[in-house]
Amino acid sequence: MAAELKAVDFSNTKVAFEAKSDKDLLDTARLFNLMNNSTLVNLGSKLTLAAIKLRVPFVETAIEKTIFKQFCGGTHLMDSQSTIDLLYQHGVATILDYGAEGKETEEEFDQVMEENLKAIDFAASNESVPVISTKVSGLASNAILQKVQEGSDLTELETARHQALKKRLHKICSHARDRNVGIFIDAEETWIQDTIDSLVYELMEEYNRETIIVYNTYQMYRKDMLDHLTRDFEVARSKGYILGAKLVRGAYMEKERERALELGYESPINNTKAETDELYDNGIRFCVSHYEQIASANASHNLKSNQLQAELIHQKGIVKDHTHLNFCQLLGMSDHLTFNLAKEGYNVAKYVPYGPVKDVIPYLIRRAQENSSVTGEMGREYALISEELRRRGLA
Repeated sequence: MAAELKAVDFSNTKVAFEAKSDKDLLDTARLFNLMNNSTLVNLGSKLTLAAIKLRVPFVETAIEKTIFKQFCGGTHLMDSQSTIDLLYQHGVATILDYGAEGKETEEEFDQVMEENLKAIDFAASNESVPVISTKVSGLASNAILQKVQEGSDLTELETARHQALKKRLHKICSHARDRNVGIFIDAEETWIQDTIDSLVYELMEEYNRETIIVYNTYQMYRKDMLDHLTRDFEVARSKGYILGAKLVRGAYMEKERERALELGYESPINNTKAETDELYDNGIRFCVSHYEQIASANASHNLKSNQLQAELIHQKGIVKDHTHLNFCQLLGMSDHLTFNLAKEGYNVAKYVPYGPVKDVIPYLIRRAQENSSVTGEMGREYALISEELRRRGLA
């Protein structure tokens, strides 16, 4: 019976890497081999940040031709078109993600908003780009987000800037609704996440009435997150709007645990990976069970979690490409998941970050650090790349 329910064969390397030329596959193998050395990655990360800050000649060019090429679509929006087209040829959609981080001024926040608006227009003219992604911390200062969450009194200037953030978000979402483009709003650290959640609930209530536009992100490594998901669903149902839910495991585990230890409160993060896996998969089960009222995105690089959703769709007799049931992975990672899901007819997309090399360095360093272990999902991926090289007679 179990064999019959296996909805996707994720071990098919021919399908997984058919979008890559022999040269691209060899380049990927070399890069992943380097990134599997954690000592080299940690040293390289520090040296890269220093070199970018000091404007060492040729560093940006070297990055652009290696790790940037693997994980980003281009330095500008239009540069990403060839990547978007190649993905779509293989049934994979694109989620555009303006990857710049660390903005601090109101002028920079307005610039990020304008980039989001351009991305929405670009997406509206590309049927292969149904969604863009944005970060609230790219549109306002973390200090204000944290003060709002703590219930601290804001100065007159801070109040004005908080209102400016709301206006930016409404402008982005209104523009997206007019052009029928979805918005993924990323999750961030717990000490600003309640503020972000409140803003996103307000946006969903206004823009998710007739169709799905706004998605909140649920970091399932948090002990309370499944309860949050079920509570948010009940609120959305009572108020008559569609809940948009992107599920991820989480991106700030070490930072969260260190802060909890430093300030003397209980860590919000699950104690073990097994606990996170269980919560994540229960979140998938909940979203699929309520797929008519929840539009969800399974944003995971975990094979078992992707297999679970595919099997649930199969078991329940739901059409594979239902617009409320989606999968997504990051560009440059987990091609064995993405392309095999696409081959079987599921809705699957790649996150395609873009932006100036110097601005997306923090993103690239996180990708390198994620790949700096030969165990787990990344080890599995590297093994599959090696297998495909052998199949092609290149190793």
